[in-house]
Amino acid sequence: MKLMKDQILTHLNDPRQLEKLYRANKPAFKQAFKSVYPELEDHTLADYWNERLNYADEETSLGTRSDLIAVCVASLLAGLIAKLPAIFSIDEDFFYPRNIGFVVFPLLTVYFAWKNRLPTRKAVLIASAILLGVAFINSLPNVGNSDTLILSCIHLPLFLWSVLGFTFGGEKGDTGEKRLSFLRYNGDLVVMTTLILIAGGVLSAMTVGLFSLIGLDIETFYFENIGIVGLAAAPIVGTYLIQTNPQLVGKVSPVIAKIFSPLVLVMQIVYLIAIVYSGKDPYNDREFLLIFNALLVGVMAIIFFSIAETTKATKSRVEIWTLLLLSVVTIGVNGIALSAILFRISEWGITPNRLAVLGSNSLILINLLLVTVQILRVLLKKTDLSGVGKAIAFYLPIYCIWAIIVTFIFPLLFGFR
Repeated sequence: MKLMKDQILTHLNDPRQLEKLYRANKPAFKQAFKSVYPELEDHTLADYWNERLNYADEETSLGTRSDLIAVCVASLLAGLIAKLPAIFSIDEDFFYPRNIGFVVFPLLTVYFAWKNRLPTRKAVLIASAILLGVAFINSLPNVGNSDTLILSCIHLPLFLWSVLGFTFGGEKGDTGEKRLSFLRYNGDLVVMTTLILIAGGVLSAMTVGLFSLIGLDIETFYFENIGIVGLAAAPIVGTYLIQTNPQLVGKVSPVIAKIFSPLVLVMQIVYLIAIVYSGKDPYNDREFLLIFNALLVGVMAIIFFSIAETTKATKSRVEIWTLLLLSVVTIGVNGIALSAILFRISEWGITPNRLAVLGSNSLILINLLLVTVQILRVLLKKTDLSGVGKAIAFYLPIYCIWAIIVTFIFPLLFGFR
């Protein structure tokens, strides 16, 4: 995409050459032009192309032939990786917990590395990080009830997600904006992948049902082969559709963010009140504390996605107030979780799980405080929404560093126990 951006800027005053670039690769031209257009204010030809491309976005594009081939190959490879235990008689209980992240993330990383035409140096660094993850996680001792193994398996996908984000950003440009774009991409991908899986589920039910009507039971074969390949391919196909047709979910994601932010706020308030009446407490109930932390992570993801969409699409004070209240309530939830884990550490000592939860909660709390302060500054008209986005973008690498520590250092630090 960088090459296309440079070509657009070089030939900005040459309508004939711009038309050639557009016809040569429409999806790449649209994506590159959208990224450079904010820098081209009051440029008549740029304004014309912006209107033209926005109008053309009503059409659905399948991209170039090479793009289609690449996505088909990547989808088949994802399915092949998912089927490795069946092909080579590998223990599924060993393979999937350790390698589930490698089914999709490396292929998406390769896709964006190819689309962004990353230099060899950066591509080698990315490949080395992925291979290190493969070698390390599969070399860990297969010890029963190993907390560090479970923690590594949980945090490795977060590490691979970080590598994907590093690749998504490309070589040059505004790092903060690229990180926010990556968060938007993740939100769009969740929406698109969900739609694909729903459609695939309906098709699968129809297929199995129709074959059963003629006396052929294909259910086991279908779901063990075609179903698994379809599940593995869904995020890849979803990514491709988002990149070639951003308008497909470009209007849906902001609406979802607007709807779910107040709903999650209400849910959290009601849930906290219900905790008081139910008598449950995360201080002495380990399972409840784990669920409590899972809720916290999910709400944080919604806050990040909502802010990423808000900084792009709107400046409504009602939505900003909603985000502020949601952040404040989530800080309260985080405070309860953090105090609970500190209580458990003081009573029963340090374990890998407690240290991992303590570190995660502490990082989330700091991030929430930074975001809340920036949202408050927006409401006081001391800054704009870009400051909120920067607070999130700045902090994302810290989560990556923590994922690296838990994945690669915890097993060695605690002796694989």
